[in-house]
Amino acid sequence: MKNICILLSGSGTNLQNIAECISNGEIENAEINLVIADRDCFGLERAQNLGLKSVLIKKGKNFTENLVNEIPENIDLIVLAGFLSILNKEFFTQISIPIINIHPSLLPKFGGKGMWGNHVHEAVITENATESGATVHYVTEEVDAGNIILQKSVQISEGETAETLAEKIHKIEYEIFPQAINLILKKLQNT
Repeated sequence: MKNICILLSGSGTNLQNIAECISNGEIENAEINLVIADRDCFGLERAQNLGLKSVLIKKGKNFTENLVNEIPENIDLIVLAGFLSILNKEFFTQISIPIINIHPSLLPKFGGKGMWGNHVHEAVITENATESGATVHYVTEEVDAGNIILQKSVQISEGETAETLAEKIHKIEYEIFPQAINLILKKLQNT
């Protein structure tokens, strides 16, 4: 059984989806050991409703140190599921397990600092792109620059808004995030 720690900042819809995929066997041989939020958010309530151990570590002076100290030693994979804090160099020097993230665009397009949520969708629409999508990638010190694990695209319709594009991309996220987690966990089991 592989142990997952999920970091989040928002409503926790990807947390809910991952938990359901573990429960129904779509994600094999895994359990969520801990959910960490960097702000008071509905994701914490969702974790509690799912019966998952959760903790709030508010951003501040000792954020990285507190985050590192909270992650259990038995964790095999850290999953950023709508986690808005940027992990710094100090974090990566102390944590050496795989970390993955989901991003609401086709990286490397529309990635980097400040590119999250509707900011991404608005930028895509402003640029008159014909497609967008979601990307699951490894997390590195450089924001949204880690190796891509999975991507899936959607066509942008005429009259698309940031909100309608977000809906389309959420559906893709719910599909490819569990697939990517499964891929990583299978790799971990074979090493």
